[in-house]
Amino acid sequence: MDKKHVVIAMSGGVDSSVAAAMLVEEGYQVTGMMLKLWSADCTTSENACCTPESIEQARHVAGMIGIPFYVIDAKNTFKEIVVDNFVRNSFSGLTPNPCFLCNQKIRWGFLLEKAKSLGAQQIATGHYAIVEKGNDMIYHLYKGVDEKKDQSYILSGLNQEQLCQTILPLGKYTKEHIREKALKLGFPVATKHDSQDLCFIGNGNYRSFLLNSAGQELKPGSIVDKNGVKVGVHTGLQDYTIGQRKGLGAGNQEPIYVIAKNPLSNEVVVGGKNDLGFDRIKTKSVNWISGHKPQLPLSVGVKIRYKASVQPCEVDDFGQGFQIIKLNESVRDATPGQIAVLYIENEVIGSAEIISAWVEEK
Repeated sequence: MDKKHVVIAMSGGVDSSVAAAMLVEEGYQVTGMMLKLWSADCTTSENACCTPESIEQARHVAGMIGIPFYVIDAKNTFKEIVVDNFVRNSFSGLTPNPCFLCNQKIRWGFLLEKAKSLGAQQIATGHYAIVEKGNDMIYHLYKGVDEKKDQSYILSGLNQEQLCQTILPLGKYTKEHIREKALKLGFPVATKHDSQDLCFIGNGNYRSFLLNSAGQELKPGSIVDKNGVKVGVHTGLQDYTIGQRKGLGAGNQEPIYVIAKNPLSNEVVVGGKNDLGFDRIKTKSVNWISGHKPQLPLSVGVKIRYKASVQPCEVDDFGQGFQIIKLNESVRDATPGQIAVLYIENEVIGSAEIISAWVEEK
């Protein structure tokens, strides 16, 4: 029986290029598709997903492996769902994760619907993670074998309907292996560097992007210590994140860090290094990968940021639709707006948005 029609999300990078080639080798009917997303400097920023160079590189690879390639305009949808949300939440004092939302709503939303309109049954990407259907007839999400490149964290917002229509060809390989394969295939993108920053902020940093995108009056406020004593002035909550050290003024006897942001009083709270640790995290909007809530409390591991390590904890209900994560040891930088991802060994079992963190009194 012929294999299914698959749409591969192509970016002009080495990962999606090799993923496309692997699908062709495995006998799938493959169509390449690039989403043209909104960017502050779409034609000049090296990190933007939609530069003419990236489009040409993806089209060239598609030609080399003999698949059709389309560029689909998703600028308005992406800006409304991802960019505007990022700006709005940043000015509200949160530290949002736009890549998490983009995968959940754009790649496995907008792109999936476009793929279906072409008659495709599944979509594929160059993410380093593994999706497998278990004997329980449930689709499971696992870490990629390359710990340095694992992207299961960023895919933890997907549900069963999305996972059952997903192929991730790279999850069982290392990045080194993928680059070697790209060289053997003669792909000109074989040595292309990975993108590092948010794809829509352009050539500046995210603070300058927010300043240019504000569309509202900036709101400076007070920097206060743990006791509420004013120690300085901040330029706006959007310019600060939990754990930040820079931009807090000089002349302090010891290094100080942002330990909290208070949107109601428009204050940035600072403290010492020892004030950064939290062992209780409150979350909302949990997504259980299986589609079913497990029996709680449950002993799991939690990752509070993409580059953080997994820490042992217990997750339980907090009431009114919230969850509480009780960590065995305190962690730094548990930040409202970021995503807490729950693991049992190498399997992702769920994710939820962090809304607060504190230290449990002994």
